[in-house]
Amino acid sequence: MNLLARRHAVMVFVAFAFAYFLSSLIRAITATLSPTLTQAFALDAQALGLLAGGYFFGFAATQLPLGAWLDRHGPKKVILYFLLVAVLGCMAFAMAESFTGLLLARVLTGVGVSACLMAPLTGYRRWFAAGSQMRANSWMLMTGSFGMVASTLPVQWLLPLVGWRALFWALAILVALAMLLIAWQTPQWQSLASAEPNPTVAKPSYAEVWRHPYFRKMAPMAFFIYGGLIAMQTLWVTPWMIRVAGFTPLQAATGLFWLNMAMLGTFFAWGMVFPGLARRGHSADRLIALGLPLSFVLLALIIALGSSIGAWAGLAWALYCMSCTFISLAQPAVAMAFPPHLAGRALSSYNLLLFSGVFAVQWGLGLAVDGFQALGWADVAAFQAAMLIYLLCTMASYVFFMTAKKS
Repeated sequence: MNLLARRHAVMVFVAFAFAYFLSSLIRAITATLSPTLTQAFALDAQALGLLAGGYFFGFAATQLPLGAWLDRHGPKKVILYFLLVAVLGCMAFAMAESFTGLLLARVLTGVGVSACLMAPLTGYRRWFAAGSQMRANSWMLMTGSFGMVASTLPVQWLLPLVGWRALFWALAILVALAMLLIAWQTPQWQSLASAEPNPTVAKPSYAEVWRHPYFRKMAPMAFFIYGGLIAMQTLWVTPWMIRVAGFTPLQAATGLFWLNMAMLGTFFAWGMVFPGLARRGHSADRLIALGLPLSFVLLALIIALGSSIGAWAGLAWALYCMSCTFISLAQPAVAMAFPPHLAGRALSSYNLLLFSGVFAVQWGLGLAVDGFQALGWADVAAFQAAMLIYLLCTMASYVFFMTAKKS
């Protein structure tokens, strides 16, 4: 049974979901802005990957202290401090006059929104029943997909009217509004004293998390598959559609819009069906094991077809990203593998791996593309070779998951 009354639980979810919507919009906006920023600041593939990855570098850098702070101080206090940094980051990006300024602002913004998913999931671990946690996780990700959708065609339409700098000023204002909503609706952590660990239990530590066999077997997939999914969705799908499939920037933004709409529907469906699947004995591990191989087949097909995929590139990438969503079941499963007083540390440790993976894949693919082009390879072949390396990494992480000890 939920610790919060139903109406209060809904309002808490809405408050956190609004902040996560904005964090996802900010995260993904570089994909839509990539042609504009590339032209304005003369960015090559490596610089573009580093700029997008800078957000995730800042995000990942906070995860270990974030987990301890969430367990100690609770979601409300922690996220409000972090979102203040996000406001400053958006303002700094709007005022940046060089690539260095853009990069530093993206890192700062990544730090600021780094609690937008971990804070609510830590709260849900104590406030919601197990079935509600899985549903809330999927619907938070669905809300994130709304943010991804908002970062595509709406941003593309607004760019000629207001410019990219005005967009970031508006985002700063909206993040400030999200802070007010969270401050108003979220319960104080101290009011849930009964959920605190027994004082006779040893002091919580990250060592308990990182030594746990279940966490270890999930770790490589968090880095390569989950991190790679976000790297594709928030950056590399757009350059692939433009430079490999031959799309215009508007066509690529349209393709990304429908991709994110598909992701939105997929996460909504997971929230609806997973509790029933769990009751029938279908665990997160089983669904991940059965579903993820489809993503390998789809990515291999995208790579093999290259430029010949043409107008079907958007659909192919949408199907690939949808097939990757099986990995989203791992996040709440990791949290529930630990007692409530370790939930923040477990979730932030998993998130550290995930967003370190996003940074590595975003920058790594850019380095690989530039490297193959430096060897004289054509644009399409360079992209195909870089993506093939990534595919092999994802398959290796899946093999580790299937062969590692379960407990």
